[in-house]
Amino acid sequence: MKNLENWFSKGLSREEYIGNMQVHQDHLQKVYEGFSLNNEERELLAPLKEKRLKAVILTADWCGDAMVNLPIFMHIADAAGIEERYLIRDENLELMDQYLTNGKSRSIPIILLLNDNGEETVKWGPRAPEAEKQVSELKKDLPSKEDPAFDDAFKQFAANLAQVFTEDHSLWNSIKKDMFKSILS
Repeated sequence: MKNLENWFSKGLSREEYIGNMQVHQDHLQKVYEGFSLNNEERELLAPLKEKRLKAVILTADWCGDAMVNLPIFMHIADAAGIEERYLIRDENLELMDQYLTNGKSRSIPIILLLNDNGEETVKWGPRAPEAEKQVSELKKDLPSKEDPAFDDAFKQFAANLAQVFTEDHSLWNSIKKDMFKSILS
């Protein structure tokens, strides 16, 4: 098991991370305020408090996936007594490169849960399967990166994705269920 205690100690608190955000702060807060766990879900998470788990989260404020996933995880962390620390992806490539998606992409967020010895016990991220489907659907009509129309099309894609991520409550529930599956396994 990887010991990640030193990475945890380098991370930003939730307040520092949100306070330093220059992109998507409003969207992250909109999701946080619009999402909640029900009593049954909080009861399922409560026993985790005894484990004194910690989370190391690789992220960046420009990331749409982080914008929707992190506020959901914050609610889970609160209910489970998980102390979080946030590491900015591009400032922590040594760690990020140990968690490449498909062995090549620095996709975020990556949420790593640590036991009280600082050892990794759970890895989640960067995206729940339902979110992956929605992103793929929105992306399917994008021109190639070499196409002169790509930049404008990508900006429209990003705006559409931000709208879906900040308004689709069924997507939020799919993300929550996927996180629960990993955290409670």
